[in-house]
Amino acid sequence: MQAVTLGPAGTYSHRAARAVADDVSFRESVTSIVESVADGEYHRGVVPIENSIEGSVTTTLDALAENDVAVVRELVTPIRHALISQTGDFETVASHAQALAQCRAYLESEYPDANREAVASTARGVERAREDSSVAAIAHPDNAEELTVLAEDIQERTSNATRFFVVAPANERSRAGGKTSLVVYPSANYPGLLLSLLEPFAQRDINLTRVESRPSGERLGDYVFHVDFEAGLYEERTEEALAEVEALAENGWVRKLGSYDTEHVLFGSD
Repeated sequence: MQAVTLGPAGTYSHRAARAVADDVSFRESVTSIVESVADGEYHRGVVPIENSIEGSVTTTLDALAENDVAVVRELVTPIRHALISQTGDFETVASHAQALAQCRAYLESEYPDANREAVASTARGVERAREDSSVAAIAHPDNAEELTVLAEDIQERTSNATRFFVVAPANERSRAGGKTSLVVYPSANYPGLLLSLLEPFAQRDINLTRVESRPSGERLGDYVFHVDFEAGLYEERTEEALAEVEALAENGWVRKLGSYDTEHVLFGSD
């Protein structure tokens, strides 16, 4: 099994991907990861979907709406951020935008004058710190290697965790699992539309765990909806609810990303 995820080596995505495959390759964007799985270049892709502090990863939502792939597993991982640099004297803090946001309170309190530089990944921020003594990074403390860990657990909440989706080719979509994800494009806009889309689940006692809207890109005020719920596609109640949703989206489309189970992955030292 070969997997692809956000690189370079050492990212949180890389750590999650090692629970999926021993052979892990890297891309610089979520979009290219999902596209490479949809095109058949890789068997699996591992992409972040949601963080407990900063919420959904919009680039992942958009990539799932634009590419026909399956979600076959969900990995939930704790996130531990450390401040890493060559010395304690630096001018810039570099990391992924989500990591910078998750450590906002710490940075504002301890380093209010430091510039913040968003880079492609936490591991890329560590590379910047290795190359430039005026740059510090935010990343997992195990990534420090020859650098100095100035502070650990600097995220705003100790319960900080990230969900990752394991994506596979569309023909591997499963109907079995405790959770299911959908992308719904109703191609309509009228009062009560969202309520109409959600009622079929409530009426059948199906718990919705996430509902998110993203611009469709077709026209202003036109949206794609991402829905996660706690039931499998194999269940009769799910089939009935989806039949109603598909009828409401008859002028658009419904993509069933698949059913899957949730796994909790703990990171140890490399």
